[in-house]
Amino acid sequence: MEEQGGERSSIVIGLIENRAKEVGMAAFDLRSASVHLSQYIETSSSYQNTKTLLHFYDPMVIIVSPNKLAPDGMVGVSELVDRFYASVKKVVMTRGCFDDTKGAVLIKNLAAKEPSALGLDTYYKQYYLCLAAAAATIKWTEAEKGVIVTNNSLLVTFNGSFDHMNIDATSVQNLEIIEPLHPTLWGTTNKKRSLFHMLKTTKTIGGTRLLRANLLQPLKDIETINTRLDCLDELMSNEQLFFGLSQVLRKFPKETDRVLCHFCFKPKRVTSEVVGADYARKSQVLISSIILLKTALDALPLLSKVLKDAKCFLLANVYKKVCQNETYASIRKRIGDFIDEDVLHARVPFVARTQQCFALRAGIDGLLDIARRTFCDTSEAIHNLANKYHEEFKLPNLKLPFNNRQGFYFSIPQKDIQGKLPSKFIQVLKHGNNVHCSTLELASLNVRNKSAAAECYVRTEVCLEELLDAIREDVSALTLLAEVLCLLDMIVNSFAHIISTKPVDRYTRPEFTNDGPLAIDAGRHPILESIHNEFVPNNIFLSEASNMLIVMGPNMSGKSTYLQQVCLVVILAQIGSYVPARFSTIRIVDRIFTRMGTVDNLESNSSTFMTEMRETAFVMQNASQRSLIVMDELGRATSSSDGFAISWSCCEYLLSLKAYTIFATHMENLSELATIYPNVKTLHFHVDLHNNRLDFKFQLKDGPRHIPHYGLLLAEVAGLPHSVTEKAKSITARIIEKELKRMEVNCQQYEQIQTVYRVAQQLMCLKYSSQDKGSIREALQNLKESYLNNRL
Repeated sequence: MEEQGGERSSIVIGLIENRAKEVGMAAFDLRSASVHLSQYIETSSSYQNTKTLLHFYDPMVIIVSPNKLAPDGMVGVSELVDRFYASVKKVVMTRGCFDDTKGAVLIKNLAAKEPSALGLDTYYKQYYLCLAAAAATIKWTEAEKGVIVTNNSLLVTFNGSFDHMNIDATSVQNLEIIEPLHPTLWGTTNKKRSLFHMLKTTKTIGGTRLLRANLLQPLKDIETINTRLDCLDELMSNEQLFFGLSQVLRKFPKETDRVLCHFCFKPKRVTSEVVGADYARKSQVLISSIILLKTALDALPLLSKVLKDAKCFLLANVYKKVCQNETYASIRKRIGDFIDEDVLHARVPFVARTQQCFALRAGIDGLLDIARRTFCDTSEAIHNLANKYHEEFKLPNLKLPFNNRQGFYFSIPQKDIQGKLPSKFIQVLKHGNNVHCSTLELASLNVRNKSAAAECYVRTEVCLEELLDAIREDVSALTLLAEVLCLLDMIVNSFAHIISTKPVDRYTRPEFTNDGPLAIDAGRHPILESIHNEFVPNNIFLSEASNMLIVMGPNMSGKSTYLQQVCLVVILAQIGSYVPARFSTIRIVDRIFTRMGTVDNLESNSSTFMTEMRETAFVMQNASQRSLIVMDELGRATSSSDGFAISWSCCEYLLSLKAYTIFATHMENLSELATIYPNVKTLHFHVDLHNNRLDFKFQLKDGPRHIPHYGLLLAEVAGLPHSVTEKAKSITARIIEKELKRMEVNCQQYEQIQTVYRVAQQLMCLKYSSQDKGSIREALQNLKESYLNNRL
């Protein structure tokens, strides 16, 4: 396999669809040797589900079939890739490559788990599309990379994304989970404006990718979430364990997860006759991977020492399954039989090259020893040449840097150059205050040095064939090690680190229920509180008996921030982190939907209102009883009567779903919903009015509150003539008078049912109470007396 450098994507995706609006997707992660299969019905003509998954996987290659099988009214996945993912390499493979029968056989043979454990025997026909996509994806990977995937080496998951909370691509953008909504506003250097960049204090590439994946698809399993939280509890109460783990994790190379793919994929041929720069490069990467694996295994005893007395299930299980696993010691011993003890993983390019050339113990291969001698001789000749030029041309500060692309070159400060450089120096290039250059002698020595290194790599790989086969037998243990290191990196270096940098009790452990309320006491916005020192906390309470909040308030009072804040707190809780609140209990959320912002979408020829309606339609079609729905300013992009009518009917529809919904609006008429539906609660952001000036308190309070003419006050500030705003005030006063009379009639008509419903709501809250029996009995008695007094 070719080296996957940095944080560049390592995922190849196969996509196929049928005329029944079903899409099959296979995501092949070359870095972690895993295949994630998803098959689902696409409910949106804009392919919202597919775009969400593509955003989640962030692929480097997308494989599609040539014939467009898109159902009526849909563009097809091939055109979707052209339109929205032009920067990603697109590969078109013949329809015959998408063979579900071959895909099923491949998955059965290559999966690390038994076929029955994957559900292949039961659901083979149900998964035929994603199996077809898997066949094309694996075929392309093997052909393109020149490898054969080792049997029983791949981690395969079916419908992985649907085992987690689903957040659509629009909501990911609205909630600023990965990138800030307006990056140009903050400048390109400030990356702390999204949740991902705030939490991105991980030390490994795998840990960073796991963090991103968790934020885009949080957990739904309460047991798994609580296991992570138990681990955080112990880390926060045991300072020695926290700092010990932080230090030990630094000993593991940051690319540990990437090394595995070189043992899961076996080259199609390895012979002593193989030559060429491409093959030498592959050999170098493989040797580098073995050195990296050796370094990681050398650090395992340190991890074992730190985790020996850990109490929580997660850390104790890591100690038992990894630290006490004899397989790793066996692999380390096998590596020690071939690889020199002094060889270590290095980042400095020439040091790394030298370590790779001398990785194999001396005396194993005569041709390798000759190549090493040539490598040393040319390296010494290059340094002698630099000393010669240093003396000959009076260049006291001449340096000899090295990079993998061009080898050795000269770097000379411009201040040392009097006039022009001697004609002997070629390829002269200015680089800051220095001049980079070479000579014909250096170029010749570079070629010989590189050729000798390439010979070392190829000979080393030939000699390591036996070792590689032995390591491949235990590839599942290496996969486990990589997964454990990524998880520990995320929990220790991200979650625990963020909590430890805050004042005590600023972040608290959330509690979870399957059917209880969503209650957050003194919750704060995790991103904005790090920017504003005096952030005002707010509460939320949603339950089966009160499942919709209508949040009112003028512009800039804090409505949008509040909506974002609730969603981000839920996401943090469901990835297994503490949350910025005094107390929180969360009903597990299966999907988060948001409708925020008002912008035209010129690409799809949609006005602001049409964009609003499309986003709202997606919410209505996909929301379930367990969803969290956040709607901000619906219907304001069309006429006031139509906008109000749509907002009202959308609220009624969402009430029928019993989903938890927060609806922020300027339309004060919507507060009438609370007089008709007892499961609607109206809140407002408190604003004081002084001398026709709005003083924003950013504090959420119960009930609606009419702030007279706040829009007209802003209009006056903008410079509208006084006569115009006065006329507008008299018009709006007459309208409000009629509305207040109608609301009064509603309140009288529905007063009795509202009282009964409030009692039922409090009884349901007591159902989930953790208080003792005496306190609950007293609360029931008080509730009974209150109800009888109100009725009398």
